[in-house]
Amino acid sequence: MHGSADWLGVNYYHPVRVDVGDGDRGGGVGEEAAAYSGVDGLRFRPRTPLTAMGWEVEPRGLEELLVDVSKRTGLPLVVTENGAAYADDVRAEDGSVADEDRVSYLRGHIEAVERARAAGADVRAYIAWTLLDNFEWAEGYTKTFGLVEVDKADQTRTPKASYHWFAQLARADFLRIKV
Repeated sequence: MHGSADWLGVNYYHPVRVDVGDGDRGGGVGEEAAAYSGVDGLRFRPRTPLTAMGWEVEPRGLEELLVDVSKRTGLPLVVTENGAAYADDVRAEDGSVADEDRVSYLRGHIEAVERARAAGADVRAYIAWTLLDNFEWAEGYTKTFGLVEVDKADQTRTPKASYHWFAQLARADFLRIKV
């Protein structure tokens, strides 16, 4: 397989931190790691802030991952998935979702990609997960990752604040590249 890949896709949502699952280590949320073979007695121990999935928000992890994978493989990289689920319960005056938490998440992670590029990682693209609220494989329709809200009753699509922010960023990058 060596030398057979043209590029490598990287999916990143959060770091995974573990701690001894003895219950005596307060000061954070924890999730049992029992579903993973060989990790008896350990708990996942994310740090705040957290997404609606209970995942830690840590853009630096993406930066470190991209730099490390780039050094190890020498391949061009594409961030093929990166995004966050939030409650999406804050509404703007027009009724759309005012998801500033998602905007902050995306901004932080895109800045991490830029820092990785500055450190020498050949990152060719960044793809936000995901355009539309959809069926999340572990949580069904209860967690929303989309930049566009999808009404479950009639399938009406309404762009969220994150959609408008991301579109503005993409337009600015496109214009910068074309010049």
